[in-house]
Amino acid sequence: MIMALFEGIDHVVLEVTMAIVPLLIFFLVFQFIFLKLDKEKIKNIIVGLLFTFAGLVLFLQGVEVGFFPAGEAIGELLGERENTMLLLPALGFLFGLVATFAEPAIRILNYEVEKVTAGSISKNVMLITLSLGVGVSIALSMFRILAGIPLWWFIAPGYGLVMILVFISKDRFISIAFDAGGVATGPMTVTFIMAIAVGVASVTEGRDPLMDGFGMIALVALTPILSVLILGLIYKQKERMEQ
Repeated sequence: MIMALFEGIDHVVLEVTMAIVPLLIFFLVFQFIFLKLDKEKIKNIIVGLLFTFAGLVLFLQGVEVGFFPAGEAIGELLGERENTMLLLPALGFLFGLVATFAEPAIRILNYEVEKVTAGSISKNVMLITLSLGVGVSIALSMFRILAGIPLWWFIAPGYGLVMILVFISKDRFISIAFDAGGVATGPMTVTFIMAIAVGVASVTEGRDPLMDGFGMIALVALTPILSVLILGLIYKQKERMEQ
């Protein structure tokens, strides 16, 4: 049973090695030519790389044997139930909230935003904003799969609205918004939620998992941009009221 969990881990180790080694070589070149860091810092960096290597191997192996199968099983189970048109978007919203709260990249972004803005944009406000954005995107994705709506019906108007908000939102939120769209599509969302979407599409009559199960990540990248830009509008209005 335990051995089955590590089946195929050699391929994961090889993939992670191919990802880490170029970064290590890049660092060593800079170390010998420019950085000249002391031995203690080098030791800490090497230990950090080892932790990163082990963490990536275990995470990717966990995705392979746990996240994907669990996500697809949940999606298939939910897709076979009655009243899916109401149930799945609601659960999708909930899944989006939970996945965002667990997303490491989002927490790093929120911390950096709070630090750079000296606390004027708190990490909790950013976390709630991004969580709501991702939750809405997952809910829309589930509704799109069930209703058979083409993806571009959401993407085209969504990015059109983004272009409008860019010109009227508060300036410092624009760059944050587009970075937020990138970090929201992290490993928690991609591995677990996408598997659920594919599972739902595979058991929904008249739906093709390849055509309808994918495209969710595009929406996940879009809605955090919108939510942060809207947050910028709120801050802009708040400053006007305080003047």
